[in-house]
Amino acid sequence: MTDMTGYRAIQTKIANDECVILDGGIATELRRQGLRQFKLSDHDHWGFEALHEAPHLVSSVHREYLKAGCDVVTTNTYGILDAPAAGADSAYLPNGPVHWMDLARKSVTLAREAIAAEDAQSRAAVALSIGGDIFTAEQLETIRLLIRALDETSPDFVVFETLSMMTENRTRQAIQMLMDAGLPVWLSFRRSRHGVCGIYGQLWGGPEGDYFGRLARGMEQLGVGALLINCLPVDMVSGTLPWLRDFTDLPLGAYPNLGRYLDPDWHFDEQVGPDDFARMALNWRAEGAQILGGCCGVGPDEITAMSTALVGTSAGSAVSKAVENQAGPLRVERRYEAEPVVDVEPWRDDHGRSVFPLPLPEIAVDQDVFVPTQGSYLIWKFLFNEHIGADKRCLDVGCGVGLLAVQLALNGAREVTAIDIQKEAVGNTMTNAFRNGVADRLNGQVVDLYAFEPGHRYDVVVASLYQMPTDPVENFSGHRPIDYWGRNLLDYFIIGLPRYLRDDGVAYFMQISLISQVQTAQMLKKAGYESRVLDFNLYNFNSVFLENLKQIQRVEEASDAYHFTFGNEHVMGMYLVEARRIRDDPDL
Repeated sequence: MTDMTGYRAIQTKIANDECVILDGGIATELRRQGLRQFKLSDHDHWGFEALHEAPHLVSSVHREYLKAGCDVVTTNTYGILDAPAAGADSAYLPNGPVHWMDLARKSVTLAREAIAAEDAQSRAAVALSIGGDIFTAEQLETIRLLIRALDETSPDFVVFETLSMMTENRTRQAIQMLMDAGLPVWLSFRRSRHGVCGIYGQLWGGPEGDYFGRLARGMEQLGVGALLINCLPVDMVSGTLPWLRDFTDLPLGAYPNLGRYLDPDWHFDEQVGPDDFARMALNWRAEGAQILGGCCGVGPDEITAMSTALVGTSAGSAVSKAVENQAGPLRVERRYEAEPVVDVEPWRDDHGRSVFPLPLPEIAVDQDVFVPTQGSYLIWKFLFNEHIGADKRCLDVGCGVGLLAVQLALNGAREVTAIDIQKEAVGNTMTNAFRNGVADRLNGQVVDLYAFEPGHRYDVVVASLYQMPTDPVENFSGHRPIDYWGRNLLDYFIIGLPRYLRDDGVAYFMQISLISQVQTAQMLKKAGYESRVLDFNLYNFNSVFLENLKQIQRVEEASDAYHFTFGNEHVMGMYLVEARRIRDDPDL
């Protein structure tokens, strides 16, 4: 292994309260210097092949960053975890067989040669870059092999870059393996104070409390040498390091990006110049940064400006003679200040009602009572949108938890009757009516639809009834015939409409596509009603429908019933149907 001279040099700088300067984005700088034939994206291992195809350019990039004042030369190996898979599982094959282990050794050699050429042996260290978390057993095995490969050509330390949650235990295993081999390890996360973020600063996760801070503390106890954040926009850096300091005594640092890869090319933030970058670095130094540098899009010019500005500064109190004498405000600080909160109007429907969140009634579901179905939601949406039931006498057939009955009452119904065969469902409906302040206009009845004899007829009738084709061979018959066609309840509802519904009334019911439309329309017409579809949606089969799939297919073969298949998914249509009296029927 290495003699650790370079690593001790940067440790001394940190101990003396001098800022350690990292280099910038290797892959993006290779692109700028003329390696045009490589995309240098994540799909191409971030230019890892340049170690074989253009080693002179890799050396040139290292030397430019050393001239700019960097203390750490990062190897061009960010994509090494996936490099073994580029060839026959053992070789990287851009223009011929070259083993990835040889390229790993070459990356360290090129970095050391650049340090020697710039006469920087006394101050500069070589960091082997490994990009991302260790997710697979194959990637962990790559780390094991990498340790063997670098036994004679070793870096000064290893930096894991652009880590995220580090929930995979394999990443911890890899860190421990490297440290057991005598290699110090630094960790760098694409994170802000508020959680994991993307290259544009978009947050990838929700509030996570102290997770990152506690992770930092755990990594310090494991023996990690430093903790950094990287590859996030410059305006996402502030606030993270002071927060981390409450959890850990590890050296802290940051190296954000000024560019990002958008297929098929790179895009750079040209609005932020070297002086802007240096002034922001002073702010990060004032927040306690002990290690600073750049990621994608940060070139030697930015590193030069930053390293010059940071001379004489202390972590926590950034005072630089080079910047102290510069007049004028910091343009970049102003550009990245937080946007003011703007008052906005809530989203409203055509009636002026707020719909975010959707104003569903307050509904609790008691034990053993059916949860509202997709069909119930479809009817509810229509009742809400059209304000159905205002000043009307209404009936909800098969009320369940009372979603539709309560909405009718909320819409201003004069009276709502809710019926269901299940005593618990009717009780649940009445409780939900009380929750929503409409119990005085809603009454519930425990009654079987087949035995229901209304005392009067209604202006509005709604129904979301159970519909399921059932195989009589596989199911024992009870007090009711097995529902071969899946439409027993719906058929009896249609037959009973003349008894439930006033002549000028209207019924709204749900029908799925697994039962016949032709039969529904014929039965309605025979009963004296015309029908039309008001709305529809699609609904994936749940486990109950899948259990009856064979019977569903029998019904579809024998009628106009249907459903769709998408791969292994089965999807039915669900219709909201309106039924009204046929006015031009001479018999009525």
